[in-house]
Amino acid sequence: MTGTVLAPAPAAPEDTGAAEALRAVRRTRARRTRRAVALLALALLAALAVRVLLGRYTVTIPDFFAILAGEQIPGASFIVLQEKLPRAALGALAGTALGCSGALFRRVLRNPLASPDILGITYGAAAGAVAGTALWGLRGTAVSWTALAGALLAAALIATASVRLRGGGIVGERFLLAGIGVAALAQAVTAALLTRLALNSAQDAAVWTAGSLSAATWERITVLGACLLLAVPAAVAVHRALEPAELGPELAAGLGAHPGRSRALALGLGVLLAAAATAATGPLAFVALMSTPVATALTRGRTSILACALVGAVVVVVADSLGSDLLAGTQLPAGVVTGAVGAPVMLWLLVRQRRGGTA
Repeated sequence: MTGTVLAPAPAAPEDTGAAEALRAVRRTRARRTRRAVALLALALLAALAVRVLLGRYTVTIPDFFAILAGEQIPGASFIVLQEKLPRAALGALAGTALGCSGALFRRVLRNPLASPDILGITYGAAAGAVAGTALWGLRGTAVSWTALAGALLAAALIATASVRLRGGGIVGERFLLAGIGVAALAQAVTAALLTRLALNSAQDAAVWTAGSLSAATWERITVLGACLLLAVPAAVAVHRALEPAELGPELAAGLGAHPGRSRALALGLGVLLAAAATAATGPLAFVALMSTPVATALTRGRTSILACALVGAVVVVVADSLGSDLLAGTQLPAGVVTGAVGAPVMLWLLVRQRRGGTA
């Protein structure tokens, strides 16, 4: 007896039309994202050019490239290579790290206020840095390592307080509450340690805890750059792997995703990126918080971690330019400028959340 091979039924016209419409929407979103990333990259280049070439000491473009080629121009070479360029490079790297960190926290915890600024990671780094100065007399790059340790300790305390006792996993709302509590504790520790410092050391620590790029060195840039070289590609991959989790745990499991494992990895990478940036520059207030809603607005609803990273870099470089060069008669740390801009953004996010909107 010969078997009969059945031909597959032709797709219904409405199914074909729906699939084509879905592909068209995806192509449109991809184009918007690429356009936003390209515009942000150009904005970052413009911000870096303004930071390096303009300000209290201006440098012409031919002189800048001559300095990079090794020519020694009295005064200009030192200012470009030891002040302007290191601060611009460190600001871009720190902003990139904070933007990526904010995007990861936001996607995992699904809350517009979920960022290392609010959750105590950066405050833990500040407490670690001040502890290194007050208790062990550390200076320079050594302080960055105690800041990194403080951020990781804060993250460990938050994770311990928010882990579900039965079944494992981290509870999102409990994570937020634990982070706010750890932030308050870290601020209290920082204030107590500052009282133990001598006047000059206390002033230096106060500038650092405000978030400043004044201590930018090529050593710090190299360390932070190496960290980003490893962490950012992993963050992009994990951020993309978490997309199915937004459809719900059952559908995500059906698509072969492992949201629990990806969430833990995303939180770990977010903590590492925020800790590395804060260890290099001090706590830059609200950069991670602002990056995701701004990037989402530019991409019209689709969260791109690359766009978040570029927004963070632009914000920090522009804030440093405003604080150090463009505000007449005063010099402010970059963290003060980002805090002044970020506070209204945080209030806007709170209002939108209360109204049931998404930001």
